[in-house]
Amino acid sequence: MVHPLAYETPTAPAQVFDWLDETAALRAEAGLTRTLRSREAEDGLLDLAGNDYLGLTRHPAVTQAAAEAALCWGGGATGSRLVTGTTALHTELEEELAEFCGVEAALVFSSGYTANLAALTALTDPDTLIVSDAYNHASLIDGCRLSRADVHRAPHSDPDAVREVLAGRAQRRALVVSDSVFSVDGDAAPLRELSAAARAHGAALLVDDAHGLGVLGPGGTGALAAAGLAGEPDTVATVTLSKSLGSQGGAVLGPRRVIRHLTETARTFIFDTGLAPAAAGAALAALRLLRAEPHRADRAREVARTLAARLTAAGLHACDPDAAVVSVRAPGPEAAVTWAADCRRAGLAVGCFRPPSVPDGISRLRLTARGDLTGTQIADAVRTIADLAPDGARGGC
Repeated sequence: MVHPLAYETPTAPAQVFDWLDETAALRAEAGLTRTLRSREAEDGLLDLAGNDYLGLTRHPAVTQAAAEAALCWGGGATGSRLVTGTTALHTELEEELAEFCGVEAALVFSSGYTANLAALTALTDPDTLIVSDAYNHASLIDGCRLSRADVHRAPHSDPDAVREVLAGRAQRRALVVSDSVFSVDGDAAPLRELSAAARAHGAALLVDDAHGLGVLGPGGTGALAAAGLAGEPDTVATVTLSKSLGSQGGAVLGPRRVIRHLTETARTFIFDTGLAPAAAGAALAALRLLRAEPHRADRAREVARTLAARLTAAGLHACDPDAAVVSVRAPGPEAAVTWAADCRRAGLAVGCFRPPSVPDGISRLRLTARGDLTGTQIADAVRTIADLAPDGARGGC
């Protein structure tokens, strides 16, 4: 006999998703509504919202390479690279990425998100401890959740806390996981110290260098190169091709045996359609431009420092950047949305980060310090942001 409290009266089909309306109302009340906005190919805005750190996404060499790849290989990869084969473009891109970043091998994925999921799920098991920085990107967090490993959320950029957790572990293996540059405030992780903590306790280090590649290190070779860790046998990096390289996709970089393992076991590689040839061709062209013009990395950092200094001088909460992300704090989520919308109407596109996208709950404008910005554009951007700042936006960081 079924207990009378074991089930409720069936919900009518039209009411099954009523709970979505209730949660949408709660988000609206908290000022956290998100909407898609259409844009034109040429909208006349000065773009400080995207992640095109080196200004390469519209470079003629990059767009020409994308077009030529599509004409040669078609609009898509047609299937998993293990099923349909890998194009010469993918192979060239992987070889040149590995050489540029100073590692043994690389494996290209359809996105940086899937690259992070691959690394975290394929390099761990239930007998692994993952020590993950509290401010890590959502893709790292999701990878931790899918990994089946024990996960410890460590305080932000705290190597001593990482060392303490590793010292008390019972698991056979351990993996320390961190962004190289955190995408909200643009601060850099203490990679040397994290590496030392990991090595002291036999752990590997996984670094998401999405915001470091093309900006940090000699000629933009990345945060691991800047920290002297590129090519280390216990260190793995993930990168995206959609930021400094102005394209789409991601990659895992590291020891050859790690890349072989991912090729054979990572579900987001085995069961995902390969990166579109046009994206591979564009990323390869951008990488070659960066190698030929290494000053682009220096310029991106210079622009970031200039933006932060001038916004701070204007009395705003602009935090000192370590790479190309400049964060300007807002009084609250609604103020941040209004501030960003006012800037857009004035001809300036800026990012708007609010909970739950920010780990500390503080809303911000997020600016991309593109290396191709002119002095006039920088001055115009600072003036617009400062003139339109809401009440409560001024003060120290």
